[in-house]
Amino acid sequence: MTKMSFGPAFTEEGTLFRLWAPLHESVSLKIEGADPRPMRAAEDGWHRCTVTDARPGTRYRFLLPDGREVPDPASRLQPQDVHGPSEVVDLSSYHWKMDDWTGRPWEEMVIYEMHIGCFTPEGTFKAAIERLDHLQSFGVTALQIMPLSEFPGRYGWGYDGVLPYAPDASYGRPEDFMALVDAAHERGICVFLDVVYNHFGPDGNHIPAYAPLFTDHHKTPWGHGINYDGDGSEMIREFIIENAIYWITEFRLDGFRFDAVHAIKDDSNEHLLRALARRIRAAAGNRHVHLVVENEENDSDLLQRDENGEAKLFTAQWNDDVHHVLHIAATGETFGYYADYAGDAGNLGRALAEGFVFQGEHMPYRGGSRGKPSGHLPPTAFVSFIQNHDQIGNRALGDRVLASSPADAVRAVTAIYLLAPGIPMLFMGEEWGAEEPFPFFCDFDEDLNEKVRKGRREELSRLPGFDAEDLLDPTAPSTFAAAKLDWSKLDSSETLDFYRTLLDVRRRKIIPLLKGAGAGDAVYRSAGSAVAVDWTLAGSRRLHLRANLGNEAAMLPEERHEGETIFRLGNLDGGDLAPWTVIWSVSEA
Repeated sequence: MTKMSFGPAFTEEGTLFRLWAPLHESVSLKIEGADPRPMRAAEDGWHRCTVTDARPGTRYRFLLPDGREVPDPASRLQPQDVHGPSEVVDLSSYHWKMDDWTGRPWEEMVIYEMHIGCFTPEGTFKAAIERLDHLQSFGVTALQIMPLSEFPGRYGWGYDGVLPYAPDASYGRPEDFMALVDAAHERGICVFLDVVYNHFGPDGNHIPAYAPLFTDHHKTPWGHGINYDGDGSEMIREFIIENAIYWITEFRLDGFRFDAVHAIKDDSNEHLLRALARRIRAAAGNRHVHLVVENEENDSDLLQRDENGEAKLFTAQWNDDVHHVLHIAATGETFGYYADYAGDAGNLGRALAEGFVFQGEHMPYRGGSRGKPSGHLPPTAFVSFIQNHDQIGNRALGDRVLASSPADAVRAVTAIYLLAPGIPMLFMGEEWGAEEPFPFFCDFDEDLNEKVRKGRREELSRLPGFDAEDLLDPTAPSTFAAAKLDWSKLDSSETLDFYRTLLDVRRRKIIPLLKGAGAGDAVYRSAGSAVAVDWTLAGSRRLHLRANLGNEAAMLPEERHEGETIFRLGNLDGGDLAPWTVIWSVSEA
């Protein structure tokens, strides 16, 4: 077992229980069925107690001097939710089948974002294993699992987690999650986890009762910032960094998606993000581990490469800019932040060629500048998508608008993002054109539930539909149930064959161009709804896109067909691109 500072540890003398509680001089351990036992306090704020007869399955809490009983902040399992007792788990008892798994290179990734609770009717780790053959069969090489850390209630997106070391018990036991990772690796599929290090959820976070978790020096959308740089911050930082290492080493994950890193405030000499990247990579050793950020600021500094083209800190960023321009093309929607991406196909060309559309320019929706230059980065520094949990869930009805958009438009934007040299990411069910919504859902007590209902309306008030009287109740069981995939529709889908064809082309023709490729020396041109993008990739080979994302024929001036056509959707008649035409080709330099 990897040595961790937090949570139970197995020693020759018995099970060591420990809690960092510097705000109290005394703490007791309360094992179910036994009297409280005083813990040994040290000057550094730690309280420890070794119990000879405690073993896997033992349930326990910590008892504070005021009588408050709290779970272990590094609990490995919470069988009775966030306020219940913690359970001792021996993670070393799981026997790995894929003991020699070292991961896959980043350029081979085709990512599939999923919510464990909605991916299958059962909503469990074990049930998800049964669907892995389907994912492998059409070309998925990585799972992107929405946050798993124990959150309050029966269902939730996972971003309100409060016990970061415990997979939510509604999905199964930690060993079940290990089995899912193992089964994915058997099929050559990597597993990434979405982790939330910018805030804790509003219900079930007991840490402030005994440790300086928050600071009033930093503000976030959720209140006071986490104390990453003030008094007592050293152990708070270690709690978070070891959590990431715990998932990488104990569960053998292949990487992370770090939620909203722009909201992680830290004035330390080494920002928490840099410390995370450094420590995770060191702990992973020679394994392929990939670190992806969500960053509203579009800060390209986090994505810098070294002289060998390797990521110094983070491997890639979710690129909302690509989503926005493709979404506008397919749906015609230009409300809210989409308005800043509307116009001719030049925004799409810039996003595909350079990464970000906004690279320091003023963005009206934000009321200020956004982004930094990104054209010097390789295209694989960006993750592209036409659906994800946020872009669906932040709609008033959580509807998958692409499912009801014109089929030729949807096929065209799909052919662009799945074959572009950025890393593609699907949202669960997209491959068969799933129509199930994915609205925001959570399950708190009634007081918090009402605050969530009101907060959602206020936070997203600039988007259409959030002032409707019949707005979905995010706390209702029916809202959660509506988000579950209907697998019975898989067999009748023509869309799946289209995805399979595109991902086969990507595997054979695109991925070989990405191995060792640099920035891509990409150039783009646009005219109305037509766009042309040319990349220089590995071996000085050139990748070409010619597309018309419009309902009328369009022409790119001085265009000629180059190289071998590897995929064609629609027609090119002379210099005219028919509506919703997408042509990919490869040529020698």
